[in-house]
This record gives sequence, C-alpha cells and structure tokens, in this order.
Amino acid sequence: MSDPLPLDDIRVVELGQLLAGPFCGQLLGDFGAEVIKVEDPERGDPMRQWGREKPYGKSLWWPVVARNKKSVTADLRTGTGQDLVRRLIARADVLIENFRPGTLERWGLGPEQLWELNPGLIVTRVSGFGQTGPYSERAGYGSIGEAMGGIRYVTGDPDRPPARAGISLGDSLAATFACLGTLVALHQRERTGQGQVVDSAIYEAVLAMMESLVPEYQIAGYQRERTGTTLPNVAPSNVYPTADGEMILVAANQDTVFRRLAEAMGQPELATDERYATHHARGQSMAELDGLIAAWSATVKADELLEKLNAHGVPAGRIYQAKDMLGDPHFRAREAIVRLLHPELGEFAMHNVVPKLSASPGRVRHVGPDLGEHNEEIYRDLLGLGDDAMTSLRSAGVI
Repeated sequence: MSDPLPLDDIRVVELGQLLAGPFCGQLLGDFGAEVIKVEDPERGDPMRQWGREKPYGKSLWWPVVARNKKSVTADLRTGTGQDLVRRLIARADVLIENFRPGTLERWGLGPEQLWELNPGLIVTRVSGFGQTGPYSERAGYGSIGEAMGGIRYVTGDPDRPPARAGISLGDSLAATFACLGTLVALHQRERTGQGQVVDSAIYEAVLAMMESLVPEYQIAGYQRERTGTTLPNVAPSNVYPTADGEMILVAANQDTVFRRLAEAMGQPELATDERYATHHARGQSMAELDGLIAAWSATVKADELLEKLNAHGVPAGRIYQAKDMLGDPHFRAREAIVRLLHPELGEFAMHNVVPKLSASPGRVRHVGPDLGEHNEEIYRDLLGLGDDAMTSLRSAGVI
C-alpha cells in the first residue's frame, strides 16, 4: 500500500472547467485530496479537446490538468442534476467553481444555500474580476486578467505591441492563489468549524505579482515599459551568444557576482571600473556592458562557457525546451518530470508535483480520467444510489 498523502482526508467537488478552476483542483489533488470533477455528460470539460497536438484525437493537456481526479457526469442545467451535485457537495470539504459570478446562485447552489447542508464547506470561486464590484459579472478570460493586472503591458520588446508569456499565466496564477486560500480556509475551519468563500480574481492574482509597479508610478511618477530581455537598471542580466550558436542566460547583477564574472572573463579590472563597479553604475551602463560580455561569450562554446561560469559561481544556464528538460540529469535526479502510463498513448511524461515536501510529499497517481469514469464509484458507493436510480439518471441524460 502506498504511503498516505497529506490531503487524503479532504474531499473536493470541482465544478469548474477549462483552466482557472481545474488547475486549483489539480494542485489539491497532487497532495492527495479526493477531487471529484463534475462534467457535462455530453461534452465534458472543453479541456478534453484543447491543445495543439492531439495524437489519436486525444488532448495532451487533459491528462495533466485532470491528473489524480475522478470524473463523474451531471447536467447542472437540470433540477435533477443540481440535486445530485447538492448531495455530493453535502459530503465534501471544498467546492471549486470558475463560472461567471451568479451562475451557482441561479442553479440554487450559492454558498448560503450550500452552508445550510454543509456549514463547514469551503467555496472556492475563481473568476476574471472577483465576486463583487462593477466588473464582476463580465466574462473574464485569463488573457483579459493578464492585461488588466499589468503583466501584458510590460512583456515583450519596446518597439512592439505587448506580448503574452506563451502559457495561460493568468489562469494558473489565479488557481494557485485559490489553492493557497483554500488551504488557509481549511486551517481556519479547524478553529471555527465554519466554511467560507475563497474569492480569487484573475486580474488580482496577476496584480499580486507586479512587484513595485504601482508605487513606482504613484510615488515616483515612473511607468514601467517593455524592455525585452533586460530589466531596467539591472545588469548584467541578459541572454548572450556563444561560439557554437547557442544562447546562454547570465545573471550577474549583484556586486560580488559581477566580480566573479569579470574574473571568468579574464577581465578582473571591470569590477573596479567606475562604470561597472556598483549595481547603480552597471544599470546606467547596461548597453555598453552587455556588449562587452557578448563579445567575450561569442568566442566560447556553450558547454565550455557554462562550465567556466559555474566554476566561478556565476548563475547561468541554457534556455530550455522540452527536449532539454527530458534529457537533463538534474531534472532526472530530482524527478522533476514523472512518467505515467496512459491507456491509449502509452508512456506519458509530465511535470511532477511542486513543491517537494520532505515528510509528506505529493504524488501523481494517474493521468486524467475518461468522461464519467467514476460514476459508479461515486454515485453508487458514496451516495448509495441503486440500480433503478442509476438507470433513470442515464435514460434522462442527467449523467
């Protein structure tokens, strides 16, 4: 029998779809929570179809975001489906949803109604703009939250329109904060016995990552702009060329680290040059300094360059693609990527659980389930429905 997981006494009902809610469920499931995902019986979660590559018609994203979860089906647009889910929620610790605010209330599944059945229920709600305020009822995708939260404006090259990060950053950040809030609420419930609402807004989750952007403008009148591969007044911290055509990222902006970089370059005098001797001076001379480092790095092959920089204690690394991650010995030693068996695709590699806990680590137990794979287990074993009830629900298209 496998070791117990730290959240294996927590039952989560996940009503969300796509990413913002389900990623929160994935994080809880990674540490052992029983996550029961409720899906539309005809279409399922759209994530089952998302992703650029679909070998055998199968999404490669779904097995990741739905890992460790159980799938049941219920049509929440029907009273019977709502009653079925209400019975499920009565036996749960957490409800996760990411519908437009007001949707649960229209279905008779609002927090106040659910607390009558289950006073200790944590209702975790992820949305574009939060549950209150003048924008709350607007449709809010992750991209809009990224734009309003500030990350889009400062991402990209200064001579081009704002860029996106290449991943669904806003959704994932909101889900991560939702997970944090859920764990805090569960801890508080130990003291009070009462549940509460966790309200995670995408734009606020992005805003929470924006460092000192707001006071920089409010107090100093400074508006951050797009700066491409660099940060203003932080140098050297950039991508530099190598003799064999690779690009290596070097971050040596701290005074002591820059001295070590100058030694690695064979130009120790740079560390005492008044143009580069301090953090402020290097920031003012960023372009000139980057040119000096690039001229040096371009004469050294990537492997040799990394070896030299590592030997001098200078943070540096390649810019990895998936193929690099799969072959890297450090990734392998720390089991950063785990390989599971997919019933149709065979060996399936995905990122492992983060963070690592020394005494009670999480674990990826299985890939995302088939639609309704756990109907029998949950509806029969947990809710106690008999043959007649199950047949009736199926024939009515409720499950």
